[in-house]
Amino acid sequence: MAEKKAMTKAQLVTRLAEKYGLTKAVVKDLLDELALIAYKEAKVGFTIPGIGKLVVVKRKARMGRNPSTNQPIKIPAKTVVKFRVAKACKDAIVPPKG
Repeated sequence: MAEKKAMTKAQLVTRLAEKYGLTKAVVKDLLDELALIAYKEAKVGFTIPGIGKLVVVKRKARMGRNPSTNQPIKIPAKTVVKFRVAKACKDAIVPPKG
């Protein structure tokens, strides 16, 4: 049985264009604009209802280990972007037990 691959941007554009009767160019522009808005708004939190939220998180400095030498190393503090998956999305993909 062949493993199913993740949907590409081109496949997503095609599917949305066919479903809503739009041109692929319009759908591509819409997705590109959505991404730009997400990048700009991530600092304060950007939510796509039913899918999830982009948030900026500050990580503290911590100690780690170099996997090849097993020597301890100091990992500096840094700011990262995280994606928090919405509960509705989690439940749709992996139904809750019980």
